[in-house]
Amino acid sequence: MTDAHDHALQAARAHYRAECYGAALQAAESAEGFGESTPLLRVAGLSALALDSLDAAIGYLGRVSRADGQTSDDLYNYGIALSRAGRHGEAEPILRRVLALDAQHARAANALAGLCLQCNRLDEAEALYLEVFARDPVPPDAHLNFALLCLRRKRFAEAEHHYRRTLAIDPEHHEAAFNLGSVLLAQGRLEEGWLHYRRRTEPRRGHAAVSVPRLPFARWQGESLAGKRFLMWCEQGFGDQIQFCRYVSLLRAAGASQLEVVCPPPLCSLLARLDGVDRVIPFGTETTFSRPDYWALPLDLPGLFGTTIANIPGPLPYLSADDSLIRQWAPRLPAAGLRVGLAWKGSRAHANDGQRSLPALSVLAPLWQVTGVRFVSLQKGPGEEEVAPFSVGRPLSGLGAEIDSFADSAAIISGLDLVICVDTAIAHLAGALGKPCWVLLPDENTDWRWLREREDSPWYPGVMRLFRQHAPGDWAGVVERVRDALARLAYKQRQQPDQAGRGEREGQP
Repeated sequence: MTDAHDHALQAARAHYRAECYGAALQAAESAEGFGESTPLLRVAGLSALALDSLDAAIGYLGRVSRADGQTSDDLYNYGIALSRAGRHGEAEPILRRVLALDAQHARAANALAGLCLQCNRLDEAEALYLEVFARDPVPPDAHLNFALLCLRRKRFAEAEHHYRRTLAIDPEHHEAAFNLGSVLLAQGRLEEGWLHYRRRTEPRRGHAAVSVPRLPFARWQGESLAGKRFLMWCEQGFGDQIQFCRYVSLLRAAGASQLEVVCPPPLCSLLARLDGVDRVIPFGTETTFSRPDYWALPLDLPGLFGTTIANIPGPLPYLSADDSLIRQWAPRLPAAGLRVGLAWKGSRAHANDGQRSLPALSVLAPLWQVTGVRFVSLQKGPGEEEVAPFSVGRPLSGLGAEIDSFADSAAIISGLDLVICVDTAIAHLAGALGKPCWVLLPDENTDWRWLREREDSPWYPGVMRLFRQHAPGDWAGVVERVRDALARLAYKQRQQPDQAGRGEREGQP
């Protein structure tokens, strides 16, 4: 090899060690003899992998893995690139080959275990993780991924232990800290849970990190708010923003003199009615702020205010519908019977949407057997198209296509007796409005805010009832229990029409 090749290789390696992966990739690809140089292809492939440029990484690392003198690490890197690209069928034999060459290759055993976990081969994954734990050193991600397996098997104490082991090895492992926070919050151990959950915004979480705006004023850490101007910058999904906008009342009580909220346009008119909000600013506008002293994300606030199960801010309702919109939507609602709103799908962008959303509106078909109930579809977006063909001959009307914002949804819900929905923003909206709401929850990866095993929610006391799957994917069992509860409620209404919906305020059928 020439001096120019050696100089380029040293430069590419230096960029890679400095975590300047783009520069490393460019230096390698532009070097003399790049395509014939295994060392340059290796640096280029690893750099592309670090940049999540998986096609390039697979191409380069695949060539390295087939070159003379390839090592078990070269095969491992190629297997990892294939696995990250979702090409599990190709990745698995590569990783098994690594272990055949080097039985002590803990990273390959860990990667193979992770692949089995992703493919729902939980017994194989657990056996492989136990092999990894018998070696030294144990990769931190082995503890992290085994904790995920424990969660899927509802071994929550074990999951907590392995998250803590990850943090003992690497205190800066923000994904482990975030996941530990979620586990603690789900157990109702809020004080410590908020502390770890705050690390959801750390850039080292990569694509999973909650984005943080670059603002020219201080992020609030609990300083005195007496006479201070405050900006709440909304985060994550619509449901998160609806659930945690309740903290406006605590910010005002702490002395904030002015309060602005930045949020997505579909929420603006709803949050503008929140008591204590001076101004709502939609995302994506050029509107300037009124020079606030502090800002915060909504899910920072529970920890900063020391929220526990016993002191969750209330009371309900803390949101309200616009009277003019209520009058506008009223003629579109059923004139008689028990009026029930439905929402059966959430956003497809949600990480757990495959478990939390119903496969189709038809899953709710048993509810149509209940006499005296009229259903209104609140579904907006995915699933909305199912209403028209399914509603023929059934007591269902679809309003989703005409809903422009959450203010419209709030007005419709205000005219209903009950909302039945999956874990989506509609559940939080109904709860915030003080409307009885039954939430259908998945067995796997149930969101932390619904806690464990409870049939009610301390976030929405007296109005929320939770119907949980008893096995993964068992929506039929959930709907059967909902149907029976709905039949009892409809019977009560027929006996006492003026009491419609009131029996559900304590979550009782």
